Amino acid sequence: MSITNWFSFLKPGTGLSSSQPEFTLRAVLLGLAIGCLICFTNLSLGLQSGWISMMSIQSALMGFLISRTLPVPLTPQEIIVVQTTAVATGTMPLAAGFVGILPALTLLSEVRDGSPPIRLTWIAAVGWSCSVAFFGVFLSPPIRKQVIIEEQLPFPSGTATAHLISVLHQLPPPDTTLRHRDGYRQVEEDEEETASAEVIVDVPVVDEDTEDAAERDIVEHEGWQDLIWSFAASGFLTLAAYFYPVLFAIPLFGNYLAKEWLWYFTPSLSYVGQGVIMGFPTTLSMNLGMFVGWAILSPLSKWYGWAPGPVGDMSNGARGWILWISLGIMCADSVVSLLPVAFEYIEDALRPWRRGYSTIGQNDAQDKRETEPQDRLVPNDWVVTGLILSVTIGTFLVWIVFGNEGIKPWATFLGFILGGMLSIIGVRALGETDLNPVSGLGKISQLFFAWIQPGNIVANIIAGGVAEAGAQQAGDLMQDLKTGHLCHASPRAQFFGQLIGSSVSIIVTTTAYTLYNRAYVIPGPSFPAPTAYVWLSLARLLRTCLLDKPFSGRKGLNTAHLILGDGQLPENSAKFMIIFSVVFGLLSAVKSYSGKKNHWISKWIPSGVAFAIGFLNTPSFSIARLIGGLMEYTYRTRFAKDGGDIRLIVIASGFVLGEGVVSIVSLILRTLGVGVVSCFGCGHGLCGGCPAASGM
Repeated sequence: MSITNWFSFLKPGTGLSSSQPEFTLRAVLLGLAIGCLICFTNLSLGLQSGWISMMSIQSALMGFLISRTLPVPLTPQEIIVVQTTAVATGTMPLAAGFVGILPALTLLSEVRDGSPPIRLTWIAAVGWSCSVAFFGVFLSPPIRKQVIIEEQLPFPSGTATAHLISVLHQLPPPDTTLRHRDGYRQVEEDEEETASAEVIVDVPVVDEDTEDAAERDIVEHEGWQDLIWSFAASGFLTLAAYFYPVLFAIPLFGNYLAKEWLWYFTPSLSYVGQGVIMGFPTTLSMNLGMFVGWAILSPLSKWYGWAPGPVGDMSNGARGWILWISLGIMCADSVVSLLPVAFEYIEDALRPWRRGYSTIGQNDAQDKRETEPQDRLVPNDWVVTGLILSVTIGTFLVWIVFGNEGIKPWATFLGFILGGMLSIIGVRALGETDLNPVSGLGKISQLFFAWIQPGNIVANIIAGGVAEAGAQQAGDLMQDLKTGHLCHASPRAQFFGQLIGSSVSIIVTTTAYTLYNRAYVIPGPSFPAPTAYVWLSLARLLRTCLLDKPFSGRKGLNTAHLILGDGQLPENSAKFMIIFSVVFGLLSAVKSYSGKKNHWISKWIPSGVAFAIGFLNTPSFSIARLIGGLMEYTYRTRFAKDGGDIRLIVIASGFVLGEGVVSIVSLILRTLGVGVVSCFGCGHGLCGGCPAASGM
């Protein structure tokens, strides 16, 4: 495509017709603005609890509400560009490892790990982000062709967003009834009436006008009001908690249990909003894990002397002891849930080699199922060139940032290749279950690199992060592409939005992380970064397991290397790891099987990953999310008409974004040296910002 043609694509008239603009400057700018808010929010929440939100539905809602204030409202296709750009911008904290990998590198010990702590400068963090920011974007177009066009996987969140956009813009509901849908072409005005009649034949007639009109009326007339008051309430509580820290560290059962056993409550409206978005079944799984981990196993390990240190100590305390059980649960759940997808993928790959199988006409069938003309798709030469450049430049940048001692270039290159393969498995799991198992994929990549480059903890974490980044980013962007596919948006316009969002987010995320590092200790009381300990602990475990084996013929592995290893798991933690791994492996298998059968019990079987997150975080993080989950369940089943929950989603979005935006104000105040007003009630010394907490 020439430069002239490329710029002509940016004109507002580009789209299904001259009246339907798509990739416009206002859509991109609005998407970037919303994405920056989500980026700050996700960075803050990720460093606190290890859990972030993709926020695609929330991005579409906010884009629609803001567009209503413009002289000419945004079209549905522009809203999709807004949503796509916002998601690409807002999810960079997880994709580039700012909530897990980079904090893990700061926890390294030269005596224990053979490497001193690694703290990246601003420019080094930008280089690292650039190395992983675009690989997943260029992976998306070919994966889209397979999982969205060929297999027509449901992608529940992407489909729900498409339905919401259709409702808000008074469009017919997306056609999700047919496994394969015939393609369409751009029609002239005199053909539109006939074409519309043909489309209606394929779409089942459902009397949803009344329900859709009610939902649209709620958003248009009450949406701004709900968003503003929920945003203001969350922001006010966050700012109040900065000056009076005890508001976010309320003892549940007295100061003793709060100080010694970490049983306190954080009434964060942002956590409540996250619970609403996550849903009641997920928050229930998380709190079951919290109860088992912190009310049963933590006291058990302390009572029997298996974890003699302070309860919150990650090295020899109960929190570090239950961390290993959490790790076993996550690995077992992720691997078992991925097995059916992997078997299907292998079966599909082997099908052309079976006797009697014919590929004649297969490409024609795939082309017929593609609903977009070639000038709206991402050209293959763009994809190939982008993948080659992103891998080559990414490998070079990782080498520049970490050097040969950190990770060899060939290991980084293998990380990209492994990331490409894992992303296919992860995207298919996401398309079927609406869960992107990046945590499990990251553990698989760590296991692989512990085998090919044993003894190097830094390389294990970095290469695992490179592989996970591609899988996570491709999965998040695939939800947006599913939304665009159902709403007839241009994949090329979404591709541009993804590139721009990822590029801007490199600077935004790196700057925000640098400011947080200057104002707070990370990991620390305010931002414990629990996933950092997961990455580092697994790397240490794999290093120990491999180095404890004889490597007599391997150059460079000697007694000194063995001494640097941890030696063994905490006392008796291996037994509990095995027990819980087996239990949740079986539960994951039952959950996957019942889910494929669409059985109602599937959503009530505990999620292994959510259960394990309850172990990782202190009770304060899980309880508020349970309140949000209960709100969602009660509202949807007792108050909302026909189970609709759009108004609750708007309120939850305000809760989440309010704390995220005001946390920027708190960050500035902390940087300027403005301290708390009063530490009244903070007898347990766990309040973020209090001198007692800072000295712990």
